Amino acid sequence: MPLTYPPAAPTVSGDVTSIHTLLNSPTLIARRLRTLAEQRFISDALLTGRFEAAGGAIQYEQADSMYTDRTPEIVRPGMEYPLAGVGLGPTQIAEVQKWGQDVPVTDEAIKRLKRNPVDRAFTKLVNQMVKQVDSVSLAVIASTVTATAPAAASWTTATAKQIFSDVALAKANILALNEGYDPDTVVVSDFAWTYAMATFADAGYLPREDGNSPVLTGQFPVIDGMRWLSTPNLPTANTALVLDSSQLGGMADENLGGPGYAGAAAGIETKSIRDEDRDKYKLRARRITVPVVLEPGAARKITGLGA
Repeated sequence: MPLTYPPAAPTVSGDVTSIHTLLNSPTLIARRLRTLAEQRFISDALLTGRFEAAGGAIQYEQADSMYTDRTPEIVRPGMEYPLAGVGLGPTQIAEVQKWGQDVPVTDEAIKRLKRNPVDRAFTKLVNQMVKQVDSVSLAVIASTVTATAPAAASWTTATAKQIFSDVALAKANILALNEGYDPDTVVVSDFAWTYAMATFADAGYLPREDGNSPVLTGQFPVIDGMRWLSTPNLPTANTALVLDSSQLGGMADENLGGPGYAGAAAGIETKSIRDEDRDKYKLRARRITVPVVLEPGAARKITGLGA
């Protein structure tokens, strides 16, 4: 199924008994973190391929051409077909890293504040995991993608036409490679997203009449066939990425398993560890993964946004 980014926020409820039941159930914890993780990870929205890193690493070919090494020829009746070669891109090896941490939740906190300390622990676990994995993934994308063009003007003062042209030209340059790429995503910082939204709204690019208007909902519509996503984790805040999320690459995860672990969304594995000597739980989240960019040509950077 396609990834919806972001999905609706989760709702929670429960008394002390149900909270302890939750914390003793790996499956329930995984489901709770699944909702939070799906809502926040942008790495998995950009690198949509799903790969298994067996033995702690993955080997792959990068930038493999979609063409053979020769053009087709006229074949006369009874004659042999010319033999063409299929080149392979340079071979790369990426090693997975295990990212994770524990958060303590005491019995006293549960008794006095009910679900609140559990929810805060879950949220902080996921937020930190997202910040780390997204920062690493976006840095890999930014370092691998070399095609760059400056913005026509700083997006803090640019016109709607200039911002639209910046993105449309980046898309056109990717399409002009004639490698089968079809850009569908624009990634910008939160500030660049805000300036673009305000500029488009002021210029009348966004509908205002119905209840689902972006001006009312705050959700960017699809413009020129591309969705707009924002993140605070871009390595360079004044740079935008235009990309084909179906071909850029994927996340290679390794499922270590282990007693008491359950798998949640986006490769996260979770575990609740009861410490009877100290009357508390340790909530653990980990992800064993590495971002893999298969097609650097499927993305292009716009620099100098000034936001």
